[in-house]
Amino acid sequence: MTDFAARRTMMVDNQIRPADVTKFPIIEAMLAVPREAFVPADKRDAAYLGENIDLGQGRVLLDPRTLAKMLDALDIHADELVLDIGTGTGYSAAVAARLAEAVIALEEDEALISDGNAALTSEGADNVVLHEGPLSEGAATHGPYDVIMIQGAVEHLPEGVTDQLKEGGRIAVLFAEGHLGVVRIGYRIDGRINWRFAFNAGAPVLPGFERHQAFTL
Repeated sequence: MTDFAARRTMMVDNQIRPADVTKFPIIEAMLAVPREAFVPADKRDAAYLGENIDLGQGRVLLDPRTLAKMLDALDIHADELVLDIGTGTGYSAAVAARLAEAVIALEEDEALISDGNAALTSEGADNVVLHEGPLSEGAATHGPYDVIMIQGAVEHLPEGVTDQLKEGGRIAVLFAEGHLGVVRIGYRIDGRINWRFAFNAGAPVLPGFERHQAFTL
């Protein structure tokens, strides 16, 4: 029988801490949330590898280092509302929920929504609301948000998403730039988003966040 708890500890010790993620609430959350519960059954043995996990349809569960470094840079507080775009099966939302007051987990894929509902219910993540809708539109009904994070790469970031960020809020975006993407943290100050480099990472581009192709004759 696989000892997933031991693998979870190894993930934190060998992937998260060496990536300079040292905030105790993040470490505690990643030790507490069983990643294997949020991956397809046939991939559970790979749940704690340091790589993206294929969820099908071009979607992935971001590797633990990328998620942890995003959370570290966002510095989520216990009284904040988080929007998790492209939550997939809900792992990122379940981890963020241990840091925030509440998380709105946005997903549009019906199969992922079904799996996410089951996993989040099983893990008792009662401060996560799974919202169904187009990823590129965000979830304005529940906003505005203190924090927004996107679980995949972005070529084009719709203004409709950034408009849902509160003044003083933060957004983590993995911008697709060639073979390796760049995670930047945006801070909404005086109505504008000011971007700062965080780290490099890679992931497939999320549906609805592709670069618009110019029309030519």
